[in-house]
Amino acid sequence: MRHARAIGIAGLVVIAVGAVAFAQSTVQPLPDAPAVETRDLDDNAVAELTKTTHGDPQKGAQLAGACAACHGLDGNADADPSLYPRIAGQSERYMARQLALFKSGERVNAIMQPFAMPLSAQDMRDLGAHFAQQTSGAGIADDAVVDAGPYKGLKFFEVGQKLFRSGDTERGIPACMACHGPAGSGNPGPAYPHVGGQQAWYSSGRLYTYREGQSSEDDKHLFNVMAAVAKSLTDEEIEAVSSYMQGLHARPDPTMLAAIEAQAASMPAPAVPAEEQAVPATDATADEALEAAEPAPAADPAPAPAPETP
Repeated sequence: MRHARAIGIAGLVVIAVGAVAFAQSTVQPLPDAPAVETRDLDDNAVAELTKTTHGDPQKGAQLAGACAACHGLDGNADADPSLYPRIAGQSERYMARQLALFKSGERVNAIMQPFAMPLSAQDMRDLGAHFAQQTSGAGIADDAVVDAGPYKGLKFFEVGQKLFRSGDTERGIPACMACHGPAGSGNPGPAYPHVGGQQAWYSSGRLYTYREGQSSEDDKHLFNVMAAVAKSLTDEEIEAVSSYMQGLHARPDPTMLAAIEAQAASMPAPAVPAEEQAVPATDATADEALEAAEPAPAADPAPAPAPETP
């Protein structure tokens, strides 16, 4: 009896151990995970621009108040040109596309993304239209003489000027002005940006990014255009062409030139110092008339008579 009880207890222990082992080896199903959210590749901020119409500059001016703190009322960022780029004079399409890239996260910028997020695609076109009507200012190009290297003896901006105007055919570098225009005012057709007058630090930073060749944009076509240009540029060339573009600005148009010349003609002639004034010539007759008009010198008074003596 005692043995039967011991055997029964042992059997219960074996069953319990087996149950624990079975429980540990059984796969427990996890709760159903929420469905993965998918996004159509065309359903993003950049693609939304295709559904817009031409921007309204007046509506854009109303939206531009949020931009003024950093970029200035007219987009020239004069308050702190060392921190914010100029956006005055940018083409409408270029401006709208960059805002869409910020909104979608394809162009990463911690400052710009919060401002771009609430904008609709049409808002971006309107802002672009507003800033396209603003006149871009310009900075000063660096004219220090290069003292070493392949460009020794040239002024620093002249290195960039050569690349901007002529490129380098031996290295397959096209002239910058072929796309951005002689004055760097951009090309509104393919949405190439306005680069004339842009701060050198901003332009050089973009060129370094292009040279690295890494982009998070979905459509890399335009990025790859610049990447192909920048890949052969040295650091010195990037800084030099950026300096040249910083001082680049458009010449006044004929109407403005005429107004400047008219204003200059209406200004009174500057006064000439007396010592520099020419003495008018006189003829002999005038000299004789002047001599005749002069009073004769007074005669010397007669000497006083000597006193009589007694």
